[in-house]
Amino acid sequence: MEYSTFGRHVAVDTWGVDFDLLNSAEFLQSHMVEAAEACGATVLSVQAKQFEPQGATVLVLLSESHLSIHTYPERGFAALDCYTCGETVDPQLAIDYMLAVLKPKQAYAKKLVRGMGELQVEEPKMKQIELV
Repeated sequence: MEYSTFGRHVAVDTWGVDFDLLNSAEFLQSHMVEAAEACGATVLSVQAKQFEPQGATVLVLLSESHLSIHTYPERGFAALDCYTCGETVDPQLAIDYMLAVLKPKQAYAKKLVRGMGELQVEEPKMKQIELV
């Protein structure tokens, strides 16, 4: 069986996020797993690290690739990214989910289309979603 090398990689810098949201690896881990599942990805494992005096990193390893966040609560900043291989899982859905959770005042994003030769940089279509 031959697999496609096509993939999409969405990277987002968020600013103006509440300190407490960014300073809980446990909270972030829970929502990152939900975000991965919401976009149809298969979660293989999760690593989370709570830093002292503040900050967290969460990596969700996906069968399709990964979803990650690195936080700097003292600056209200989080770096999020999601890369998925193939056509069936859209990384933008996981990013939109996390933006709905974090509610940043500002978000700057780029999407890379990978695995097709030269990297293509695109402006992602950010969606305002509401979590139920």
